[in-house]
Amino acid sequence: MQEPYQWQNNDQGYSVGLPLTHAKRPDHPRRQALEGQYCTLQPLDARKHARQLHDANKLDADGSIWTYLPYGPFAKLTDYQSWLSDSATSIDPIFFTILERETGEAVGLLSYLRVNPAAGSIEVGHICLSPKAQRTRLATEALFLLMSNAFALGYRRFEWKCDALNRGSRAAAERLGLSFEGVFRQATHYKGRNRDTAWFAATDQDWATLKPAFEHWLAQDNFDEAGHQISSLSKLTAPVLHLRFSDWPLASKLP
Repeated sequence: MQEPYQWQNNDQGYSVGLPLTHAKRPDHPRRQALEGQYCTLQPLDARKHARQLHDANKLDADGSIWTYLPYGPFAKLTDYQSWLSDSATSIDPIFFTILERETGEAVGLLSYLRVNPAAGSIEVGHICLSPKAQRTRLATEALFLLMSNAFALGYRRFEWKCDALNRGSRAAAERLGLSFEGVFRQATHYKGRNRDTAWFAATDQDWATLKPAFEHWLAQDNFDEAGHQISSLSKLTAPVLHLRFSDWPLASKLP
């Protein structure tokens, strides 16, 4: 567990928090490939990636991967290509395609968004994993690569926000070591319904513990001959969590 904050007082005796004499404004993330053991993150290119992504997404027969996204599903390839083309030129969000390292096949999509260099904060979002990527090492590594790159650039805070009803996303955030920070009620609306937004985040202080936890989990020797994990990532990241969603007083009232 990281050392607690050393709160400072001003001359009037008021607590003013932790001084940031070392803080520097980080650079905006660049559109560049991020290489891992199991996957590569490539800047989204609709011409290269649309068909493979669309085919991979169609394996989700009931369209459940689109439930908590503000767009989709895309029945027609042409509609998906159009959306990807617009998204690929965006400065914020910055979209990346998840490519399986061994085959080069596109199996998912995610992005940086709400990039705020002045505050040193950055968010991950627009996560859409096809069935080919779900519950795989490459999916975990894709998120690790985004986190690692963000903290290497000098960001102090890595955020994850989701619909408070999205149990899968909440569990994923906590598995990755992002602490629950609260729920913004009626934060927005989409697809004709209200959205209460759950907030999760990891800080640069957390990263000192999280980075070796990820590296331990992703190592080849953490998996047996059948591909089953030996150490779970949830157990490795649990000491970093400051609060879980289940500790929220209203969590038990959700369906």
